[in-house]
Amino acid sequence: MSKDLRINEEIRVREVRLVGTDGEQLGILAVRDALRMAQERNLGLVEVAPMAKPPVCRIMDYGKYKFEQSKREREARKKQKIVNIKEVKLRPNIEDNDFDTKARNAIRFLEDGDKVKVTIMFRGREITHPELGRQLCVRLAEVCKPISNVERDAKVEGRNMIMILTPKAETQREPKAEKPRDAKTAEKAEAPAKGEVSE
Repeated sequence: MSKDLRINEEIRVREVRLVGTDGEQLGILAVRDALRMAQERNLGLVEVAPMAKPPVCRIMDYGKYKFEQSKREREARKKQKIVNIKEVKLRPNIEDNDFDTKARNAIRFLEDGDKVKVTIMFRGREITHPELGRQLCVRLAEVCKPISNVERDAKVEGRNMIMILTPKAETQREPKAEKPRDAKTAEKAEAPAKGEVSE
């Protein structure tokens, strides 16, 4: 259904195909008769298919429909996962321990459901040896292979080489749940400390 539906007196046609509250077909009626039937039930007449010949109108509680529609839209937005792109920058001559740190960062980003843009930054004459950057990309992709796929292979752009990794759906981490407290810990937390007065 369109968001901007015409209702009641806004419906400017002579006759409509009327649908009842339970979806039953009530036939083709003059719009004034359809409107009267809706008012008798303390409901609204809503034009749901304006392009049909004649237009289709339904008797419904329009306020309730709008409320439920906005509720459904809010729920759909909540379920949508926003994918961010996080960047990991490396140099062709990076030390092993620095590489390990960058790899851990990439793994963390992927587990959080984010894409990872791997950027190899070349300086000066380093750009004449793109194979070094490609080897780094292959090495990082191999480390992240259990939880990611290569969405875009390593490619030189200007003085950088770019590769994009995307997380595998089944390896994305769920939000951390609070640890359950045992009974004694819960009692201590709930009991007021000395000198305090519980309300």
